Amino acid sequence: MALAATRYQHVVLNDQHTPLIAGTTMKVLELVVAQRAYGWSPAELQFQYPYLTLGQIHSALAYYWDHQGELDDEIARGLALVDQLERELTPAPTVAQLKRDPQR
Repeated sequence: MALAATRYQHVVLNDQHTPLIAGTTMKVLELVVAQRAYGWSPAELQFQYPYLTLGQIHSALAYYWDHQGELDDEIARGLALVDQLERELTPAPTVAQLKRDPQR
């Protein structure tokens, strides 16, 4: 896989132009989604992802803020896909039974 450099020291683009945190396989979006979901500060993100440096975290967040529109669109597409799959999939019999009788 070829990686393209960006003007962000700790962010590279893979062959599909997906921004990754350099030196890892973590997508910038994964970090952003975690920050949004839990309201974590950069220091809290580093606690949760100890293999990332604060420099990598700040660089990834700067990349997000500079490309917020396109990355928010990607997040929305992912959420829409999850919603679609949930509607299309038939729940396992055990899940359906628990929904009918949650006291079991």
